[in-house]
Amino acid sequence: MKRLLLLVLLSVCWADHLPDSYTPDQDRIIHIQAENGPRLLVEAEQAKVFSHRGGNVTLPCTFYRDPTAFGSGIHKIRIKWTKLTSDYLREVDVFVSMGYHKKTYGAYQGRVFLKGGSDNDASLVITDLTLEDYGRYKCEVIEGLEDDTAVVALELQGVVFPYFPRLGRYNLNFHEARQACLDQDAVIASFDQLYDAWRGGLDWCNAGWLSDGSVQYPITKPREPCGGQNTVPGVRNYGFWDKDKSRYDVFCFTSNFNGRFYYLIHPTKLTYDEAVQACLNDGAQIAKVGQIFAAWKLLGYDRCDAGWLADGSVRYPISRPRRRCSPTEAAVRFVGFPDKKHKLYGVYCFRAYN
Repeated sequence: MKRLLLLVLLSVCWADHLPDSYTPDQDRIIHIQAENGPRLLVEAEQAKVFSHRGGNVTLPCTFYRDPTAFGSGIHKIRIKWTKLTSDYLREVDVFVSMGYHKKTYGAYQGRVFLKGGSDNDASLVITDLTLEDYGRYKCEVIEGLEDDTAVVALELQGVVFPYFPRLGRYNLNFHEARQACLDQDAVIASFDQLYDAWRGGLDWCNAGWLSDGSVQYPITKPREPCGGQNTVPGVRNYGFWDKDKSRYDVFCFTSNFNGRFYYLIHPTKLTYDEAVQACLNDGAQIAKVGQIFAAWKLLGYDRCDAGWLADGSVRYPISRPRRRCSPTEAAVRFVGFPDKKHKLYGVYCFRAYN
């Protein structure tokens, strides 16, 4: 009886000191936040960073920790960088650091390291950027049972261009499309890259593969053969198709190059084989389709002379539209895939810098 009376008195005294606005839920929420709030926080000060092929870039990542939860030492912190695939179903290991132990993976070996500007700086530096480095990266910091992540997108300056081989349009399955871009000093474009190109004015009425396995095409000027005249401009989506059996064109992406692209001054017009040899005699190689698009878009290269390229096509770049030279728009003009043995043209060469 005495114990019960004491408990009642304590309860009454405690209740007398509560504010009028008190509710049981309010006290419970404050209590949970104090006990189970984030003890480790990871942030990226920029959601996107921009660079170009051959450049260097820093992917920002900073972590904040509760010293009362972990103590003063930071030797147990593990920093891991991975690259997210376009479907987010898989992650590609890039770099891991834990104390003095560091490991770099795959094509990133010798090209990545932690910036280390401060004790809580987990930023990653990538040097000598490649076209394949484009994409989204995840910074993960782990200490004990606590972990947190931040995602940074790496964008590359460049140009998207549609491509089909000598066989003609709609002849590439997904795997062949990806290889076709690589053969032309490019990579298969992502949806984001195609979308940005559409916003920049790209209009193309043939559907092409993208890196996520979808088939799409950009329309800025709606017309009957391209989805209908009364439709709105946009990127038309065919959806996802069988990567082995379905056949379309492809959209490729390329960026700055480390070399010189030029039209070879030659006393005569050339067959394809003669064009290849003429570039070799000049200490260069016959240029690729990706290189003529990069020179045109990124360097403003302009030449009103049709020339052979490595894939057997004949094209010429016009950045200043004029009479007899793409009078209506700036573009890389496509002549076709002429007979290699009998048709005569100039040639575009590329000399790489060491």
